[in-house]
Amino acid sequence: MTETGKAPIRVVVADDHAIVREGIRQVLDGTEGISVVGEAANGPEAFERAQTLVPDVVVLDVSMPGESGLEVAKRLKRALPATRVLMLSVYDNTEFVLEAVRAGADGYLLKDSSPSELRAAIRKVTAGESAFSAAAARQLSTALREEEANRERAERVASLTARELDVLQHVVAGQTNKETAAVLGISHRTVETHRENILKKLGVRSVAELTRLAIETGLVDNR
Repeated sequence: MTETGKAPIRVVVADDHAIVREGIRQVLDGTEGISVVGEAANGPEAFERAQTLVPDVVVLDVSMPGESGLEVAKRLKRALPATRVLMLSVYDNTEFVLEAVRAGADGYLLKDSSPSELRAAIRKVTAGESAFSAAAARQLSTALREEEANRERAERVASLTARELDVLQHVVAGQTNKETAAVLGISHRTVETHRENILKKLGVRSVAELTRLAIETGLVDNR
């Protein structure tokens, strides 16, 4: 028990570098209210230690032999939903941060974080909060905005009718309204109406924007 009468936060540290594990242990073992109860040097070992010890928090390196920290995080969330997962990594790119969140991680710190940041993150995730380093938080925010934009774009594309999709293919291919009308067997005016509706539904103002959107969403092949 700690001086406050509460049981210490029990932590398992998983990293394939012994010197990193030792450094984290030294930082945490000297901290009131936090205790390192186990270590692991690879993915499978991290999962086994967690299942055996049932810690409050597992500090997981993203890249480990045998099984990545991301895969271990997924398994831990299924097997031990009450155990919090804090990823520790040298990578601050968007994809790693987003994949960690998708894997169920409660936090993501960079390995150059200060000892105080690590202690604070462990306490935060134990309390049910999330804990991300400033760089990781920025990456996550950017990724979430991009995902929302992609979702909205997909919804706009899904609102197109079958005939509008037909017209879109011809417009992007560079055909005139007259040429499109002849191919589809509809009037020139009908093609114009469809074209106007397509631009309005997709929220674009030019054929160039329309072409880019069509390629990005896979509606047309840019090869």
